[in-house]
Amino acid sequence: MSDNESIVQKNTTNNLLRRDVRFLGHILGEVLVHQGGNELLAVVEKIRELSKSLRAQYDPAIYAEIKETINGLQPEIRHQVIRAFAIYFQLVNIAEQNHRIRRKRDYERSSGETVQPGSIESIVQRLKQNEISYQEVQDILQEISLELVITAHPTEATRRAVLDIHQRISQDVILLDNPTLTFRERENLREKLLAEVMTLWQTDELRNRKPTVIDEVQNGMYYFDETLFDVLPEVYQELERCLDKYYPNETWHVPSFLKFGSWIGGDRDGNPSVTSDVTWETLELHRGLALKKYEAILADVMNHLSFSKNLAEVSEELQNSIEVDKEVFGPRTELWSNSDEPYRIKLAYMIERVRNTGNALAESNEKYASPDEMIQDLYIIERSLRSHFADFAADAYIKKLIRQVELFGFHLATLDIRQHSREHEMAMTEVLKRTSIVEDYSQLSEKEKIDLLSKLLDEPRPITSPYMKYTEATEECLNVYRNIYKAQQEFGRNCLHSYLISMTCGASDMLEVMVFAKEVGLYRKEEDGTVVSTIQSVPLFETIDDLHEAPEIMNTLLNIPAYRASLNQAAPMHEIMLGYSDSNKDGGVITANWELRVALRKLTDMGNKNGVKLKFFHGRGGSLGRGGMPLNRSILAQPVDTIGSGIKITEQGEVLSSRYSLQGIAYRSLEQATFALIKGAVLARNPERPAKETQWEAIMKDISETAQNKYQDLIFRDKDFMTFFKQSTPLPEVGELNIGSRPSKRNNSDRFEDLRAIPWVFAWTQSRYLLPAWYAAGTALQTFYQNKEENMEVLKDMYENWSFFRSMIDGLQMALAKADLLIAKEYGSLLKESDIADRIYELISTEYNLTSELILKITGQQEILDNVPVIQESIRLRNPYVDPLSYLQVDLLKELRAIRETDQDDAFLLREVLLTINGIAAGLRNTG
Repeated sequence: MSDNESIVQKNTTNNLLRRDVRFLGHILGEVLVHQGGNELLAVVEKIRELSKSLRAQYDPAIYAEIKETINGLQPEIRHQVIRAFAIYFQLVNIAEQNHRIRRKRDYERSSGETVQPGSIESIVQRLKQNEISYQEVQDILQEISLELVITAHPTEATRRAVLDIHQRISQDVILLDNPTLTFRERENLREKLLAEVMTLWQTDELRNRKPTVIDEVQNGMYYFDETLFDVLPEVYQELERCLDKYYPNETWHVPSFLKFGSWIGGDRDGNPSVTSDVTWETLELHRGLALKKYEAILADVMNHLSFSKNLAEVSEELQNSIEVDKEVFGPRTELWSNSDEPYRIKLAYMIERVRNTGNALAESNEKYASPDEMIQDLYIIERSLRSHFADFAADAYIKKLIRQVELFGFHLATLDIRQHSREHEMAMTEVLKRTSIVEDYSQLSEKEKIDLLSKLLDEPRPITSPYMKYTEATEECLNVYRNIYKAQQEFGRNCLHSYLISMTCGASDMLEVMVFAKEVGLYRKEEDGTVVSTIQSVPLFETIDDLHEAPEIMNTLLNIPAYRASLNQAAPMHEIMLGYSDSNKDGGVITANWELRVALRKLTDMGNKNGVKLKFFHGRGGSLGRGGMPLNRSILAQPVDTIGSGIKITEQGEVLSSRYSLQGIAYRSLEQATFALIKGAVLARNPERPAKETQWEAIMKDISETAQNKYQDLIFRDKDFMTFFKQSTPLPEVGELNIGSRPSKRNNSDRFEDLRAIPWVFAWTQSRYLLPAWYAAGTALQTFYQNKEENMEVLKDMYENWSFFRSMIDGLQMALAKADLLIAKEYGSLLKESDIADRIYELISTEYNLTSELILKITGQQEILDNVPVIQESIRLRNPYVDPLSYLQVDLLKELRAIRETDQDDAFLLREVLLTINGIAAGLRNTG
């Protein structure tokens, strides 16, 4: 395709995006007139035009007019204006998501034989071109591993009911591209979309209560039900198709390297609602959905496999299998009436077994004891189909189902357990006191704790008794372990095997978990001395100090014989989680990025010295301040030598809906992740560190130290900062948004240390500062640059040739582009002390300008995000529509807080504040 053709195609597809946005905007306009009359539409249009004009060129007169217009709105029309802007963003987001799918389809349609960059085929093609052998490709596929773990972190401000409407609108908007639609069909489509947008307008976007944990579990399962159950196997099918194409004389069955896990229902850190009973109910719900999906798929397969034994010679193996089923179920069960259709007979028996699985009253031989038994039945069908040349049916229906059972089993997703280290220490202190082993375990030194726990882990005798009565907290702690053991028996070992420990500060934190695991049989020593452990304690290193201590903690742990014995002796592997949220809150974005990289390297070296491979679990959030970035970039951002034993990454909140609510986008995201995994594995086999990397790391270390000091000068050492933060952001009101079951603070404390990272980031995003994602970067870079051109050349070289530095700088660019200090200044009027507002705003503003200036110098760009024009344009187009919501939010917060200071409240006013929070979140496409 020529450059001119490429430009024409790009302009055409962008025109289609603009067409969709205009189309949906006009429909919203009709809804506004229908619901609020021409007056509502006129007010919304006036505010929109004023905001656009103000963005195009700042004019004090226009600023005064927009403020006067907003301040003059009566409560009822103000409420509708807020909703109009908020819903507009929801529709724009739908249009942009659809456009991503359209661009991929357009590329595939117009490129012919050209392979799309970042696709699965592009990386397999590269393997072949680089003459990587079949055996080495097999080895790479055995090595790579990615588990995406969905969490209930409260960053999704959109209700499930609203997401359902979004999906319906999305499916209808896609139909606009169909050139065969008749005039009447287009009119019908428009009427249908008008009805959907009307429904959206009349659907409450705010939750009337906080979701329960089970609500959150069901929200997470929505993505498995709607997209992942189908999309994930398609990624494997495409990889095997490409391997067959480029390595045609080989046999391929790709191992299950890409899976999904979950924290929802297992993450009890700071959430008293996540009990052992809730965890058990979660596992039952997971199994219920998996079995429901299999039953529906098997019923669909029955419709297609109508082969008659009078016309096709099925295998003897299949015939024998059916005879066995008949003996098991007996003559009382005539599941399929046509005796000449063996596949339908077999599938009918399989459906009956699936229905009975999980039913405690069903006979054991009338249900599947494990997913492997179901897979064996499917392979019998597949082999028989291929024996009479029905290969298409085998590939289209049976092969995909085999992969689904391999991926989702009967447990749907592996559930992780997480708890704060303090809870284990408190329970251990009580247990050891009750058994007279030690009076106050919590007061022992770390060495004394390690020595005691190592001894207890190695000894066969228990330290708990079912006849002892413990406090409610300790009893619940022990019940968690009992339920894990019971769950592994009921749902299979794959349902649950990682126990994460928040705020791991020492080896004793992990030994406590293993000692409790020993009490219920999750860790046991056999008569021959071998240890069987079906659970692993996983440390979560979160703060900067914890990251520094992590290598020594793990080294101590791996040299304790009783603990080391819990690892697989043939191929010892240990999982370690690194937190991006608290490290950022603790030290700032530059320091968090650097210290995480250093910790990764040091931990990897430690693991190599101990002969243990490490699997790193990256606790990334959706926002830039919490490590958020596209999935493929987050994989390739790791030092390649740390990817070896696989990666886990958290997927949460608005990330779930933006990546996995539509099948086309879910597929592309997972395809790019697969590309990145294989590319990373190839690079890890032949690591090439830039020649100057040692020099660059020394520079980066100094930059990080300066950034940390600058960040902590403001956050921890400025006596007025917390006043500024709490009063000039909607932090108190964010907690009333009902977007998660978990409290926004640990221990209900007002200390900064106990504030969770999500509301911290969410509040700064709402006030348009986005401070956690960029603050202190400018000062840190300037201390190296010092206005010396030779130093700037070094920074440019680092950006051009060091992936870590480039990723960091590009993340800063994104944050600076989304931040808006002119709008942020409005929030200063919320402070009672204007001198504090002015002083701290000036500090932040100066740092913002310095950071922006240096980023442009380093990248050689004219404007921030010139390197990603699509996102740059999206932000530029969105800002004029977000700004009115920010002006409205400031006024509403003033009014609401004034009323609350008199010990009164206004539910309608609070509702309006919360609507602006939702709207700004949708407009910036970022919450926490």
